[in-house]
Amino acid sequence: MSNEKYEKGLAIRTQVLGEAYVSKSIDNADDFNRPLQELVTEYCWGHVWGRDGLSLAERSMINLAMISALNRPHELKLHIRGALRNGLSREQIREILLQVGIYCGVPAAVDSFRIAREAFAEADAESQA
Repeated sequence: MSNEKYEKGLAIRTQVLGEAYVSKSIDNADDFNRPLQELVTEYCWGHVWGRDGLSLAERSMINLAMISALNRPHELKLHIRGALRNGLSREQIREILLQVGIYCGVPAAVDSFRIAREAFAEADAESQA
């Protein structure tokens, strides 16, 4: 697939989630899930993340809160790493997760804190490699 929104989305997705993750997702796509990869890249990343009005860091903040509330641990870890790439500090991520705890429940916050610590450890390991 190749169009302007897809290419813009691919660039933003790669900037936020990292080249290794995005390349793996696209390269591992098959006939069954390729349409989903194309949809996510074009519409999520090209049409929405590519809009003016919110910075990438602000979009990361919103995503962390929503994904935590939805209890989606795989996506949460991925987006915590993206939030770090977008310039959020660990302290800001902590505050977002505390806010989730109050408004979405303690179990969601406990899981989100655990996942954040795993994501931080992975980021630290990569930066030392």
